[in-house]
Amino acid sequence: MPVIARLQFCLIAMYFDDHNPPHFHVLGNDGREAEVLIDGLAVRKGQLDRKAMKEALAWAQENDSFLRRTWDDFNNG
Repeated sequence: MPVIARLQFCLIAMYFDDHNPPHFHVLGNDGREAEVLIDGLAVRKGQLDRKAMKEALAWAQENDSFLRRTWDDFNNG
């Protein structure tokens, strides 16, 4: 799973040829993982500590177009 961003409390990653709906994975420094939908930034499954989730969602909001392009590159290319 390629890491697309390294943050202080977590990593943001996406799989190649992943299932819909478009989403990304947040890997917490403590080993927990969550799957977050790109549309609406809702947590689809998993759980993270509050700091990691807050950081990941703030990053995702600022990088929406990058997430969408990366999803398209990884899954439609």
